[in-house]
Amino acid sequence: MLGRAFGWFWAGEAVSELGTYVTTVALQVLVVVTLGASATELGVVNAARWVPYLVLGLVLGAVVDRWRRRPLLITTDLIRGLLLGSVPVLWWAGALNIPVLAGLMVVLGLAALLNDAASQSFVPRLVPRGSLVRANARLDQTGAVAQASGPAVGGALTTALGAPLAVLVDAATYLFAAFAVWRARVPEPGPVRTTPHAARDPWGAVGRLRDDVREGLRWVYRHTMLAPLALATHGWFLCNGIVTTVLAPFALVGLGLSAFQLGLALAAAGVAGLVGALFSERVGRAWGAGRTVIAARAAMPLAWGVVALAPAAPPSSGGPGTTSAWLTVASIAVGQALYGLATGLENANEMGYRQAVTPDHLQARTNTTIRSVNRAMLVIGAPLGGLLADHLGYRPALWWGVAGFTLAAVLLGVSRFRTARHPQVS
Repeated sequence: MLGRAFGWFWAGEAVSELGTYVTTVALQVLVVVTLGASATELGVVNAARWVPYLVLGLVLGAVVDRWRRRPLLITTDLIRGLLLGSVPVLWWAGALNIPVLAGLMVVLGLAALLNDAASQSFVPRLVPRGSLVRANARLDQTGAVAQASGPAVGGALTTALGAPLAVLVDAATYLFAAFAVWRARVPEPGPVRTTPHAARDPWGAVGRLRDDVREGLRWVYRHTMLAPLALATHGWFLCNGIVTTVLAPFALVGLGLSAFQLGLALAAAGVAGLVGALFSERVGRAWGAGRTVIAARAAMPLAWGVVALAPAAPPSSGGPGTTSAWLTVASIAVGQALYGLATGLENANEMGYRQAVTPDHLQARTNTTIRSVNRAMLVIGAPLGGLLADHLGYRPALWWGVAGFTLAAVLLGVSRFRTARHPQVS
């Protein structure tokens, strides 16, 4: 048993994940269709959410290690709910455009940065270290269910109500997540307080914060196993930023699919991701953390290669309701299913291993160090994907992402991380 506190936290994560996948579809349609933006502009909006990770990630990771995580989770979930709730209001007022939406995404990203640092660092306080793979697998399983249902629901809501109103669903889920974390009561160390001397000497406090950041960097990039994992993951996120930005305009504009059809294709990743998450603990214990993650990374270029080969419906086929259009949906869904299966197998093993080998006082710094650079790669990859799509075409842009995924998987496969194994369950 993982405990009642983890159960509440799990429920909040599951509901907010559902809303996130609804918005995944709604936001893409809002930018591409409602606002009529280009692939490059879509890339800018996608990248804007990750800018705070690039600018403040390392510093805020060190700061979060000094705070209780539960109050921070509640506050940031409330902020995210209010921010997303403002999207339809701005649309009704005629004030929603690409710069405004990008600005909202920056603030949303700042709240997400703090929430992510606290969330990943909160799990080791909820369950014993030997149960971390199981806890992360449970989170992945419900996340996969959300990924399976959320895009389809999001596509249906976007088609029926319009993209701005569909975003309200995500706003409501964050409010529930805040309530669930409030119920997940667990003893936490008190916040680290500055001394009176530190208050009189702010430069000294800045120096200590700088030392904390350096400690987190040293831990990650000098660690025998974490360093190659982190570097390969950074490359993975660069490529993922490219392909996920290209996918929506490729499907909606290049292939002529509807929002509902795109949602169904994306939902395949969630269905397969649930299967991967269900088997992730068993596979990770049998193969080891290293081999499991490497195998999952090797599947990524195959998955996106299938998407890049999705056939376009002929102009005479009659639109998104025809048989040829549904064959296109099925092709994208196959690629997304392989992508989801690999992600489901990998994530619990990667996260469980990282949390297990990291001391509690370095958890937030380790998470935000890795995540900050990952998101920096998204800040580069998302607009790069848009530029490649606008100048080379959708399919060539996807093939660039496939090549990058292949290189990242090979480099991780020849590193020492291939020997990484999970600690024994206590």
